[in-house]
Amino acid sequence: MTEDNRPPRTFLGFIRWAMTPRQAWGVYLLAVLLVWLVSFYAGSLKPKKTPEGGPPAITAPRS
Repeated sequence: MTEDNRPPRTFLGFIRWAMTPRQAWGVYLLAVLLVWLVSFYAGSLKPKKTPEGGPPAITAPRS
């Protein structure tokens, strides 16, 4: 019987394919790269501007 090396056609087939040793390394490295890229992109975004009204003034309590 020959091994079937065709790409998987179902999600369960993809999971089974991705868990084989050689493909698992590639899937893992791809996931790490994707997490790094998303976090880099999120860190490079500028925060939204707040309205010009600053925070209320803090006064010392009177005794």
